[in-house]
Amino acid sequence: MIITKEMIFDEFKEVTKKDLKKKNCYTNRIEYLKQLKQDMIKVPKNFSNFNVSPEQLQNTIDCWLAKNPRDAFYKKVFNMTYAEKKLEEEAEYYDLDDGKKVYMKKKPEVTDTIQ
Repeated sequence: MIITKEMIFDEFKEVTKKDLKKKNCYTNRIEYLKQLKQDMIKVPKNFSNFNVSPEQLQNTIDCWLAKNPRDAFYKKVFNMTYAEKKLEEEAEYYDLDDGKKVYMKKKPEVTDTIQ
């Protein structure tokens, strides 16, 4: 049976519901991902439509195993914690001239182009 991305997402939602019954519980999600990785290694033909390698799945498992999974994911992607990323985003909206927050995107840098 070919496993699709949608099937995996649906199953992950189900195990997430089980974890949400307890505060800061990720055990069902971690077990699901570990089993998924084992299945990918044992029967790779079932995952031919799924573009995630077992190594990438292990990175995801490692993030879920961390004390704070959200920070672990942000560290992997942005090389900073969630709080650090939010501070960086706020800095983009802070007008240094007036000393007030301005809720508009940073102006793009203007470069001279020769036409």
